[in-house]
Amino acid sequence: MDSRRPPFVDSAAGALLDADGRIVRWTREAERLLSLPAGEVCGRPVRELLADPAGWDTLLAERRTARAAERTAGPPAEPPADTWSGTALLRSGRGGHLGVVFQVLPLAEATAGEPSAARYFVLAAPARLVTQWRQDQAFTRELFLQDRVGLAVFDDQLRLVRTNTHLLPYTGLPPDLTGRRLGDFLQTEDAEAVERQLREVLRTGRPLVISGELVRTIEAPRGGAAMAISAFRLQATDGQVIGVTALFTDVTALHRSGERLAVLHRATTAVGGSLSVTGTAEDLAAVLAPGLADLAVVEVAEAVFTGEEPAPGRDGRLTLRRTAVTGATELLTDAGASPGAGPDTAAVAFHTEGSPTVTDPTATTPAPTDPTATDPTPTTMTAPLRARGSLLGRVTVHRAAGRIAYEPADLDLLHEIAARAALALDNARRFTREHRAAVSLQRSLLPPAQTETAAVTTASVYLPTDTAGGVGGDWFDVIPLSSARVALVAGDVVGHGLEASATMGRLRTAVRTLADLDLEPDELLVHLDDLVCQLLIEADEPEDEGEWPTGHRTGPFGATCVYAVYDPVSRRCAMASAGHPPPAVAAPDGTVEYVPVRPGPPLGVSGLPFEATEVELAPGSVLALYTDGLILGYGGDLDEGLAELRRRMARPGAAEAPLPELGRALVDDHPAHRLADDVTLLLARTRAVPPEATATWSLEADPAAVGRVRESATERLRAWGLEELVFTTELVLSELVTNAIRYAGGPVQVRLIRAERLTCEVSDPSATQPRMRRARLTDEGGRGLYLVAQLTKRWGSRYTRNGKTIWAEQELP
Repeated sequence: MDSRRPPFVDSAAGALLDADGRIVRWTREAERLLSLPAGEVCGRPVRELLADPAGWDTLLAERRTARAAERTAGPPAEPPADTWSGTALLRSGRGGHLGVVFQVLPLAEATAGEPSAARYFVLAAPARLVTQWRQDQAFTRELFLQDRVGLAVFDDQLRLVRTNTHLLPYTGLPPDLTGRRLGDFLQTEDAEAVERQLREVLRTGRPLVISGELVRTIEAPRGGAAMAISAFRLQATDGQVIGVTALFTDVTALHRSGERLAVLHRATTAVGGSLSVTGTAEDLAAVLAPGLADLAVVEVAEAVFTGEEPAPGRDGRLTLRRTAVTGATELLTDAGASPGAGPDTAAVAFHTEGSPTVTDPTATTPAPTDPTATDPTPTTMTAPLRARGSLLGRVTVHRAAGRIAYEPADLDLLHEIAARAALALDNARRFTREHRAAVSLQRSLLPPAQTETAAVTTASVYLPTDTAGGVGGDWFDVIPLSSARVALVAGDVVGHGLEASATMGRLRTAVRTLADLDLEPDELLVHLDDLVCQLLIEADEPEDEGEWPTGHRTGPFGATCVYAVYDPVSRRCAMASAGHPPPAVAAPDGTVEYVPVRPGPPLGVSGLPFEATEVELAPGSVLALYTDGLILGYGGDLDEGLAELRRRMARPGAAEAPLPELGRALVDDHPAHRLADDVTLLLARTRAVPPEATATWSLEADPAAVGRVRESATERLRAWGLEELVFTTELVLSELVTNAIRYAGGPVQVRLIRAERLTCEVSDPSATQPRMRRARLTDEGGRGLYLVAQLTKRWGSRYTRNGKTIWAEQELP
C-alpha cells in the first residue's frame, strides 16, 4: 500500500449511478462495507438500499430546495455543481442497518468512445469513521493554530515539515522553516541535545517528555528559553515510520522561579555554615555569582570585623570594606568601582532612621515584558545587609552586557537573600566579639610562653581546637617555689568553651595557692581533688528561681592534672598525676623515657589516693608535660601517640635544640581544624645549683650555737662575694635560729643557697607554723618575724617529713 495514500480512502465505498439513480458500478469496498455483491445491486435503483425507501423522496426534495435557493441568490461566479452530501441509513446484507455519510459527485459529459450511462459517482463511508475523521481534522487544525504551545512535525531525517508558529518567536527566525534542521537556527549544543532525544523517539517509538531543556538561538546565545518538550513517533497504517511530532512549551518563567528557589536554598545553606565575617561574605558572593549574576560584591562595615555595632560617623556615612568579590572582576570598572588590590572601602549615606541609600536600577527602569529580552548595558542590583535594626553592609550584583535583564522577582530574591545573609553576618559579628573576649580571658589566665628561673628554662605551645568558642580547658603553669625550686603543672578540663576556660582559671588559681604552701605533689592533688568535688556539688545544686535560666549549667565536669616539683640543688623531681599522661624526659645524651608515675584517678573522683614518684634529672634534661590532645593528634591512638612523641623527642639534636624550636617540631602537623582536643605542651630544660653554691650547718638546741652559725655564714658570704648581705643575713639567721631553739628544740639545720636569690633556710623538728603578729609597746618579744619580713624580699614556711622549714630570700646585689 502506498504510504502517501489518504487513510480514509480504503474505508470508503463507491458506486456509479445513471441519470435515473440506478446503480451502474459497485466497488469492492462497497461489497465489504454492506456485504452485498455487485451482481445483486447493479441495475437496481439506489433508493432500494435505503432502510427507509421513502427517505429518497425526502432527499430529492431537500436537494431541489437547495438548487432553488442557489438560483434565487443570483448567478454564481462559477456554474453550480450538481453535488450534494448527507447522511443515510442503508440496508446491510447481514440483515442489519449501517449509517453512512455520502457525497454525490456529478461526472463530466462522456466523450466519443466512452459509455454515457454513468452520470454520478457516490462516495459513502461509515458515519462513525467520518465523525472520527472530522474530529481528527478539527484537532489538527486547532493544534496548529495554538500560539502558547509550539508544534513541530519532523520527517524521518529530522527536517521540519510543518510548524504552527515559529518555534522561538522572539528570535527573529524566517517565517517558513520547512526543510530546515534545528541546527540551522539553534546553538549547536542545544540543537544536538534535542535531536538526540528525537532520534531516540524515532528509533524506539517510546514517547519523550523533557521537563526543561535550554534552547538558545544563534542570534541570542546568552539568552534562550527553557522548553518542556514532548515528542511521539508518526507511523503510517502499514507501520512505516514517517517522522516525529514534538510539542514545545515555554516554561522559562517556571524554570526561572525554580532557579531562584534553588539560589535561595543554596544561599541559606552557605551563609549559615561559618562564624567568620569574611567567610560568610565569601560564601554569599560565591552563591550569587554565577547563581544570580556575573559579578557579586559584598561590602561589610568596618565595625563588624571587630564585633562592634556599626554606627555612622559624624558625617552620617558608614564606612564599608569590600570583603568578597566573585565572578567577572572586569565588571567592577563598569560598576563604578576600582578593582585594585587590597580591601577597598566605600561610604554609604544614612537617613535619619538609619536606612542606607540604595540605588536600584530596576526601580527606575521598567522590566521588559519579554522574559528573555537582553540589556545592552550591564545591569546592577543592590540590597542592604540589615539585621536587628543595624546596617551591616550591602551586596551588589552585576550582569554583563547582553545578558537577560533583571526582573522585579530577581530584586525580591536579592532582598530575601540579603536579609538571611545579614542575620548570619550579625551572628558572626557577635561571635567575633565573644570570641575575642574569651580568647583574651584565656590568654590572661595562662603564664608567659617562655620563662627562665634558676631551676629551669621553659617554653610552651598552646593550640585550642577549632571549636565554636575557640577556647578550651587545657592549662599549664610554671610556679617558682622557695629554695630555688620550681613547680611545673599541666592540666586538662573536660569540655570546651567559656565554662571550661573559667573552670581552668579556678583550678589554676587553686594550684598556685596550694603550691604557695609548699605541699608535696600527692598532697596537693588531694586538696585539688577536694576542690573539684566541691565544684561538682555546686554544679548539681538546683538553681534559684530568677537567677540563671534553666539549662545554663552544662552538667558535671572533670579534669586531669600532673604536678611536678624540681629541686635544682638535689636535682630531684617529685611528681604526681591525677589521670594525666606521664611526663617524658629527654636526657642530654638523647635517650627519651617516660617517668614511671602511677596515675591516680581524675580530679573529682573522691576517695582514692594519689602517689608521688621521684626521679633524678641530669642538668640539661628536657622535661615534657602535655595534655592528651598532643598524643591523640598523632593518629588517634594513645599508645601510638606516646611512641611518636618519644620518637620525635629522640631525634638527633632535639635535646640541644632551643625549646621554642623543639616545641614547634613536636606539634608541626597538628592543624587546628583537625584537632580532636586542645593541645598543650610545656617543655622545661633543667638546671642545677652547683654544690659550692650551697652551705649547710647542723646545730644542737644550744643558744651559743647562734653565734657560731652567724660567724660561719659571714665567712661563706664573703667567700661568695656577697659582703653587702652580711649584716642582713646575720639578723635573719639570729632571729630564725633563736626561735627554732627556743620553741622547737633540736636538732636545727641551717642552709644557705646562692641561686637567683640568696635563700636562708632554718629547719627544726616542730610542726607548728610560725605566725607574724604586731607586737604591742609593752611586749618584750614578737617582733622577730616582722623584722625578717621587712629585711627580705619574701619569706615563708613549709612542712617537711621531719618538721618544718622557715625560709627567707634576699635579692643578690
